Amino acid sequence: MSLLFSPLKLRSLTLRNRIVMSPMCQYSAQDGHVTDWHLLHYPTRAVGGVGLILVEATAVEARGVISPDDLGIWSDEHVAGLRALAQRIKATGAVPGIQLAHAGRKAGVSSPWQGGKPLHRFTPVAPSPLPFNQGWPVPQALDEAGLEEVCTAFCQGARRALAAGFEVLELHMAHGYLLHSFLSPLTNQRSDGYGGSRENRMRFPLSVVEAVRTVWPAELPLWVRVSASDWVEGGWGPDDTVAFAAELQKRGVDLLDCSSGGALPGIKIPVAPGYQVPFAAQVRAATGLSTGAVGLISEPLQAEAILQAGQADVVLLGRVLLREPYWPYRAAQALGERAWPVQYERAF
Repeated sequence: MSLLFSPLKLRSLTLRNRIVMSPMCQYSAQDGHVTDWHLLHYPTRAVGGVGLILVEATAVEARGVISPDDLGIWSDEHVAGLRALAQRIKATGAVPGIQLAHAGRKAGVSSPWQGGKPLHRFTPVAPSPLPFNQGWPVPQALDEAGLEEVCTAFCQGARRALAAGFEVLELHMAHGYLLHSFLSPLTNQRSDGYGGSRENRMRFPLSVVEAVRTVWPAELPLWVRVSASDWVEGGWGPDDTVAFAAELQKRGVDLLDCSSGGALPGIKIPVAPGYQVPFAAQVRAATGLSTGAVGLISEPLQAEAILQAGQADVVLLGRVLLREPYWPYRAAQALGERAWPVQYERAF
């Protein structure tokens, strides 16, 4: 059997394979609520054979949405729709997961096809009062009370995710959003205990992990997505990520989902097939923490080679699953897994 189609045990769960649907905003929610789009979009990829579906960045606060069209989990009213979604995903044999997020200073913009520009509907929050770009609002720097409020929101989001039936939880600490902006010296210019040294900059994100781990059941996996590099001198880098991974591991994180970029606009990133895989490989080799590789992974042999080389434990597929919902079937054929699709024929 190929590694791509071998099961993976994570605490009490077993994924049927190592194919994970990466969280991708669908810009199809209404006031944070699940719509018919989500109820069709995600289960389709689950029926297609994906092992774990990670539902898109879901905001833990109303002021934490990337756009008004994003999913939310800041209210108990969101749970019913999310529960229906998790049930549909699980009914196909895939594991339902969800990414909890707070957009920080990048919150409150229009959807991409509307320009992705700030809507100025509220004042965003951040570690420091630094706007993301020219013309963007100056965020409010979080004080101690604000930090506690955000941490509580993540915990409440975790409780709601559990009530909705999700079985893997991922905390979004990448792409310049709130928790990443605490980590990066490019966006964190605080002079208190949450800024300055790397240890201080890690303090708030780690406190969120600690708090969430106390409310997320011990038998269920907790993942973190990071930007392993800001791709600019003086920013957060791979060695910082290794140090952060070691601390996350101590606090009960099961897998590090290694992405990159997003702290500042206009940074040139050397995008190419598998360009972020070395970050996952470095963390896995240095710490022993399980990792997920992401970033222009689109071919079955490419995905299998990443796993065979020990660079990651899972591969996260993004745009290829938007274009090709049944990609796992093509992968099974390419890797000689002739018996694999048969057990899923009933889904059709």
